Amino acid sequence: MLDLPPVLATPHDLDPAGLSAVEDLVTAEIERNGQALAAIDPSLRDVSDRLVTLVQGGKRLRAAFCLWGARAAAGPRAEVAGATAAAAALELFHLAALVHDDVMDRSERRRGGPTVHHAYADRHGAEGYGGDARTFGDGVAVLVGDLCLTWSDDLLGAAQAEAGRLRPARARRARQVWEEMRLQVIAGQYLDLLGQARPDSDSAAAHRVLTYKSAKYTVEHPLLLGAALGGADAELLDQLSRFGRGVGEAFQLRDDVLGLFGDPDLTGKSVSDDVREGKRTLLITSAEESASPDQRRVLARHLGDPDGGPEGLRAVREVVTATGALALVEERIEERSTRAHEVLGAMSIDEQTRRTLGVLSDACAWRVA
Repeated sequence: MLDLPPVLATPHDLDPAGLSAVEDLVTAEIERNGQALAAIDPSLRDVSDRLVTLVQGGKRLRAAFCLWGARAAAGPRAEVAGATAAAAALELFHLAALVHDDVMDRSERRRGGPTVHHAYADRHGAEGYGGDARTFGDGVAVLVGDLCLTWSDDLLGAAQAEAGRLRPARARRARQVWEEMRLQVIAGQYLDLLGQARPDSDSAAAHRVLTYKSAKYTVEHPLLLGAALGGADAELLDQLSRFGRGVGEAFQLRDDVLGLFGDPDLTGKSVSDDVREGKRTLLITSAEESASPDQRRVLARHLGDPDGGPEGLRAVREVVTATGALALVEERIEERSTRAHEVLGAMSIDEQTRRTLGVLSDACAWRVA
């Protein structure tokens, strides 16, 4: 287990009122649509109930960065039209991405409970349904993720409408950020799948996946979305973009470390998933590039083995550590975090927002869950 610095605060600690409003809006959106689904058929009520439970386990990092991006532009006490709805849209978009990602990765656990596809496959067996349980679970999860994606766009539309009543240009800019984010996340997800299918993918390919699948949409795009609604000028948008890119990369690099070395009781997901799936993270590609022939054989034996157990996990961990790949990734997290703090220090923003963004940055880089 890694010895990491403690996280000083969570997004909830830093902005309980703002995130409470976001959570209320997300829950209300799911429940409102759940009523419409149940009116079609009572069996559909379970879908919204499961989503209400699943959405409650999130860190709210994206929502927090969106709200503080708005405050960076407009001031810490300003009421930015559309910011709460945009932050809620991000949470539903993230939920859609998680549900779909879990299907592609064959993950069984998410936020301390069963993944959607796994839960519905289990129900298929328990209820004695006909057909294949895995196909049923996967199909339901695809539809559930699609619903979340649709509802997220509805909320972003509400944010645009709220902002556009007084500031049409801000609403248009926010939509541009949203559309760019959606495109890049899907592109990154495809590159992730392609990397797993092509064993010759290298660290450069791993970095592209890291950037577009996760890093930009975790921090940079939420910041820019909130800042656009808050009326940020070009200079602040550029600074927030550079800050967000560094923090987002540190976040995803930490996620990769936790995916291999983390504590499942804290992360809410298995540490064996990345190994069984043969994830081409920067940890793995860096290890392969520095590995001896014997070490490469160990990685080739265990990465992508769907039946891999504790022995395979332990062997991969040993190679990643011995080749210096773990140390390299930790150095990159430190470097990205330091650079982000330097950019943050140069911004012309109020000190409360600067301090809060700094704490959120550290929470991304040094988290244990």
